[in-house]
Amino acid sequence: MIDAGMPGAATRRGRRAPRGAQKAGSVGAVRPGLPGGTYKPLSERDISHIHDTALAVLANIGIGEPTEEIIRHATARGAVLNDGRRLCFPRALVEDTLARAAREIVYHGRDAARTVRSGGNRVYFATSGEAVRCVDPVTGCYRPSTLLDLYDFFRMADQLEHIDFCGQQVIATDICEDAKLHAVNIAYAGAAGTTKPFSISLADPATVGEVEALWDLILGSTGAFRRQPFAAIGVCPIVSPLRFGPDTSAVLCEAARRSLPVSACTAPQAGATAPAALAGALVQCTAEALSIVTLVNLINPGGPIDFGPWTFVSDLRTGAFTGGGGEEAVLQAAAAQIARFYNLPGLVAAGMTDAKRPDYQAGYEKGMTIALSALAGGNMICECAGMMGSLMGCSLEAMVLDNDLIGAVQRSLRGIEVTEETLSYEVIEATALGVGHYLGAEQTLSLMRSEFLYPTVGDRTSVAEWEFQGSPDIMSAARKRVQHILATHYPDTILPERDRSIRSSFDIRLTPELMRAGNARWPMTAP
Repeated sequence: MIDAGMPGAATRRGRRAPRGAQKAGSVGAVRPGLPGGTYKPLSERDISHIHDTALAVLANIGIGEPTEEIIRHATARGAVLNDGRRLCFPRALVEDTLARAAREIVYHGRDAARTVRSGGNRVYFATSGEAVRCVDPVTGCYRPSTLLDLYDFFRMADQLEHIDFCGQQVIATDICEDAKLHAVNIAYAGAAGTTKPFSISLADPATVGEVEALWDLILGSTGAFRRQPFAAIGVCPIVSPLRFGPDTSAVLCEAARRSLPVSACTAPQAGATAPAALAGALVQCTAEALSIVTLVNLINPGGPIDFGPWTFVSDLRTGAFTGGGGEEAVLQAAAAQIARFYNLPGLVAAGMTDAKRPDYQAGYEKGMTIALSALAGGNMICECAGMMGSLMGCSLEAMVLDNDLIGAVQRSLRGIEVTEETLSYEVIEATALGVGHYLGAEQTLSLMRSEFLYPTVGDRTSVAEWEFQGSPDIMSAARKRVQHILATHYPDTILPERDRSIRSSFDIRLTPELMRAGNARWPMTAP
């Protein structure tokens, strides 16, 4: 006899398990926007102290070198320009402004299924980095990155199933002579390379309107991009410690005035441009990020702006930037936690390995930093695919490998669902008293795709089979996938008549011949 408090009583209803599991199997093992926030490196008391100290920094020390435009916007709302010409933000002003700030940013995928809603406890994974070099997929050597490379990185991200948002990974160093030419071409490369939401970085305020006009042409009407934005303008408007950058802050102001989504961060390095004490570095970085959010909301209350306190680390033996250590992992996780404290859509940076190749060092640095940021609930985890060499280079093969890693992190975010059905009492009973294994069980077959995630290039073969195949390494598998995707995947993301209109209005350097299969750059290969 089994009473109602024992497992068997509940799981008599558990005969429904295979049917319920089969239904779950239709959605797969992972999805974009899984909830995070279970990992909390900071206590509530810690966050309160960081918050109070950051507000004291803004009120008493302020931000140096404000432009006349920033002074005008901020002092009209209650900020104070002190005798040292530092702009101070009183606590009440910051708190009142934060109360009006956007709690969510919607980035519309041009494929509606790819829309991203950044905010709350939802976790998304984004490329970014703006490296000045890429790892040549043929020679394996670092070389200056070009506009075509940027287009390839966008195309690659478009095909990687665990990448949700495509940030600009490399600089088009071949067209840096003119700010407008550079801006419209990288804006075009992103729109042509992916239907996922993406971002580009601008450094000249005069280019913001040009880029908006180009994106309007893609959607087919003036003002269409503001109504349904599919991209963000990336900018780092603070020069640490606690100073406005003149050009980048002007980009911020212009984007805010136009109500365009801004992916903004501040990036001090602990021990160099921020205190060596990690708590102090978090204080300064939080103050800088709050000043950005406050300024945007003073210009355009409720405007779309991310909270991006990217506290980086210096290797104090050399002073060099480092992105892969345990300190970086816990700082970015803390940044995610602080963003949730303010209930602001938050940016974090993870996956910034210091390794120069996709090797063991790259694997453990990327895995540790990405996992902690995700588990802490970072809304948009940037830098997480392809970046190498302390953000100085980017690798297509590394993107493919990192996509597998991100999938595993997503699966850890999903966790373990405990229900009457998944407790599996009757399945255990039938198997233990029957065939003695679960391989052919109805539940096992129905859960193959919904409960488990399988790597795309990771090797799970036996040692004997691996040796029989010639002992291939994982880079060979990654390289084959890169070659196949880039030889075959040329997405049609812009209607032909709109593309002609764009090319008649702007000097687009990506030629149509290089944007379709069969060109000499990427010969056709087997998958």
